[in-house]
Amino acid sequence: MRLRDGLMMAAMLLAPVAMQSQVTVKHIQSDKSPIATGVWAGDTFYLSGQLASPVVPADAAKGTAADYGDTKAQASSVFAKIQAALKDQGLDMKDVVKMTVFLGPDPKTGKLDFAGMQSEYVKYFGTATQPNKPARSAFQVAALAAPWALLEIEVIAVKGK
Repeated sequence: MRLRDGLMMAAMLLAPVAMQSQVTVKHIQSDKSPIATGVWAGDTFYLSGQLASPVVPADAAKGTAADYGDTKAQASSVFAKIQAALKDQGLDMKDVVKMTVFLGPDPKTGKLDFAGMQSEYVKYFGTATQPNKPARSAFQVAALAAPWALLEIEVIAVKGK
């Protein structure tokens, strides 16, 4: 009787551990990129850092480079890309639980434009139609992967039940 009770207790204690190790992981990726766009781990979606799209695309015929704009313009582009990537996964900005912002100095001014990023952030979080605000960290970096990039933002979103 004691042995059976002990085995039952051990099984009950180990059951949650066994269930946790059964998390399904799905990588959202393409052959064109060396990193995944995002990764699902159970009901949690980890979206890789997003950079801005050009405000004015490059024109090879004219020999002009792409223009990505200032921090505010780049933040507008990045938040729109995040929203679209989440939508592709059946999520929305309300599902974002954690955000990490990497800000680099503007090469024209040498200054960090946190206010430019924040002015776009408040259009997506803490609004009347979308009152949820994620936990957030922001870091100043010396430079980002793309020489024109002034910010990069990554998010973690959870699909609610």
